[in-house]
Amino acid sequence: MQTEPPQIDISRVLDAPRELVYRAFTDPDHFVAWWGPVGNSLPRKEIEFDVRPGGHQRWTEVSAADSRVRVHVYVDLTDVIDGELLDGLMHVSGQLPDGVEPFETRVRVELYDEADGRTRLKIRQWLPTHVTGDAERGWLEALTKLDAALIGTQASPSIVEVQ
Repeated sequence: MQTEPPQIDISRVLDAPRELVYRAFTDPDHFVAWWGPVGNSLPRKEIEFDVRPGGHQRWTEVSAADSRVRVHVYVDLTDVIDGELLDGLMHVSGQLPDGVEPFETRVRVELYDEADGRTRLKIRQWLPTHVTGDAERGWLEALTKLDAALIGTQASPSIVEVQ
């Protein structure tokens, strides 16, 4: 278990049941609809998930600003509890944006039931400090896309807490 505080600690309540939110993180067809900053894309044929303890998640993210930027993300899953937890070591490589070298980071996603069929999502990530700001902005944009993917044109915004 990581003992240092994470560089990213996001808590967000989504207006969707926990099972659906978990599926958004573990089903490639759902994942492709929301992962990454606004405008970036994930080629569906470059996504491979084997979600279980000792399994993995692999995908490529293509930058909207520069299609030569193709980020390869490999997550070696260490802990998985169906519908509740994804924890693993993320390896980031590929054709990265200028100034960013390949790096590793631990990422932990926890899901909790909230009232009225909602889900609290807690995301913690332990990052090299030089990528923390961009990673946090990427998470926040991705979570906005996740909201839209889960609830379509819902009128009420979700609650975001960044600690």
